[in-house]
Amino acid sequence: MQQRLGQRSLLFTRAPVIRSYASVVGKKEGEGPLRHGFDAISEDSYFGEKTWEMAESHMLKQCFQLCCDKAGCAPSELDAIFAGDLLNQCVSSSFAMKDSSVPYFGLYGACSTMAEALVLSACHVAAGYAECCLALTGSHFCSAERQYRFPLEYGGQRTPSSQWTVTGSGAVMVSAGDSGVTIPMVTPGRIVDAGIKDPNAMGSAMVPAALDTLCAHFADTGRGPADYDAFFTGDLGALGHDLLEHQLEQRGLGPGASYMDCGVLIYDLSTQEVNAGGSGCGCSASVLCGHILPCLEKGIWRRVLFAATGALMSPTSSQQGGSIPGICHAVVLERRD
Repeated sequence: MQQRLGQRSLLFTRAPVIRSYASVVGKKEGEGPLRHGFDAISEDSYFGEKTWEMAESHMLKQCFQLCCDKAGCAPSELDAIFAGDLLNQCVSSSFAMKDSSVPYFGLYGACSTMAEALVLSACHVAAGYAECCLALTGSHFCSAERQYRFPLEYGGQRTPSSQWTVTGSGAVMVSAGDSGVTIPMVTPGRIVDAGIKDPNAMGSAMVPAALDTLCAHFADTGRGPADYDAFFTGDLGALGHDLLEHQLEQRGLGPGASYMDCGVLIYDLSTQEVNAGGSGCGCSASVLCGHILPCLEKGIWRRVLFAATGALMSPTSSQQGGSIPGICHAVVLERRD
C-alpha cells in the first residue's frame, strides 16, 4: 500500500526491498575511482559486437543476467521490467529484453531513467500489482556521440562545460520483503524548463529540475539534507553540482559534504579528460549499483536520497533552437535490518 505525503511524495506502508543489483561498465569507467565496485568491466568498447548500438544492447543484456544470477532467480520469475536508454526509440534496451518473455515497459527519462524505473517498480510492488520487478538502464559513449553530436571520426572539440557520456549500465531488482535495503518513499519529478538552449551545458539545464524536486521532497516529508547520510544527484557534473549547492544554500538547505553528484564521482576529473564529468543513463545507474547500494549494504550509510536528473532534449529539438527541459525523480533508499 502507499499514501501521498504532501503534494508529490509517496510513502510506502510496506517498503519494497532491493533484492539484487548489478553494474557493467566500459574500460574508461573501469579506470575511474569507483572501479572496485562494478560487477564487470569490459576492455572491449564493442562488447564483442559489430556496432556501437549492438554493443550497448549487449551490455544491458549482460547486466540484466548478472542481476538475475545474483538474486538466484530466473528471468521468467519477474513480473515486469522497466527499462530505457538514450537511443532513438530506446532500441538498445528493447533489443536487450526482446527474448526475456517478461512484460516490458520502455522508458525515456534521459539520465533520470534509472530513478524513474525505480519509482515505477516500487509503486507496482508496494501496491501489490507485482511481486518482483526489475529496473534497468544504460548508455554508451560512442552510440550517444553519433546520435547527439558527431561521429567519433569527426574529431570535434568539446567545451569545458560539456560532459562525457558514460559507457555503463545498472540493473536493480525490486521485490516484496522485510529486510535489506528498502525503498520507503519516492518523490516523482515534474518537467522544469529554464530556457537554456546550449546542449553543451546540460548540467546547468537540469539544475532547476533537481532543485524543484529536492525542495518538494523536503517540504513534503519535513526532512532536510541533515536527515540523510548522503544524497546524490545525477548527472549535473561539476558545474551543475556547484550551482545546485549554491541554490540550496540560498534556501537554507545547505547540503554540506553529504551532497555528491554521480557525474563527478564516476571519473577522476583531473586526469581522465572528461571536462565537467559524466552523463548518460548509465552514469547514475552504474554509480547507484557500483557504489551507493554497496555502501548501504555494508552499513556505511543507512539512509540515502538518490535524485537522478535528465535533460529532455533530442538532436532535432536542439537543431531547431529548442530549449532543454529537465526532470528529476527522487528515491529514498534505507537500510533496514
